Amino acid sequence: MAKENKKEKVNFGKIFTDGIIKNNPVLVQMVGMCSVLAISSTLTNAVGMGVSVTFVLVMSNLVISLLRNFISDEIRIPSFIVVIAGFVTIVQMLIKAYAPALDQSLGIFIPLIVVNCIILARAEGFASQNGPIASIVDGISQGIGYTIAISILAFFRELLGAGTLFGIGIIPEEYTIGFMLQPASSFIVLGMIYAAFHAITNRKKAK
Repeated sequence: MAKENKKEKVNFGKIFTDGIIKNNPVLVQMVGMCSVLAISSTLTNAVGMGVSVTFVLVMSNLVISLLRNFISDEIRIPSFIVVIAGFVTIVQMLIKAYAPALDQSLGIFIPLIVVNCIILARAEGFASQNGPIASIVDGISQGIGYTIAISILAFFRELLGAGTLFGIGIIPEEYTIGFMLQPASSFIVLGMIYAAFHAITNRKKAK
């Protein structure tokens, strides 16, 4: 029993680090890209979306893990979507009530969390096959990994495009690049971040 507990603790650490680095949902798995590319024009949007996705990931992973032995294979995907939709509704109501400006900025992308590939993938590939604690850790790590990736993208786009960070002026307007606020720029910047990330990780592997 002691050996099993020790092994489980080691696995928790691996699950956590994998979600942030080795199995990052955006930079490695390349899922959930729609929201990453669409609303990463400001850090406020990025952090707001990241927190929302993390909350839904953690809570849906927990509930699905607890119910995994009671859901038959024939209805597991619809069941997962119902669980996820419930928590997305909670998030949307909270944002509407306490952060209306953020709700207006994120728009349709909050309800679209229901079909976010990250959440469905973790529900099907992890939470439905593991215990509740491991599923919570997985949800937290995947959410942090997603938030970091989208925030880095938003950092460069907002700073270079508007000269601000969280709406606070950093660079004079005459030195900004308006194109960075256009949707097309998100593909270019994300590609550069992706290349840098893999260059660093591949160099570490080579060493």
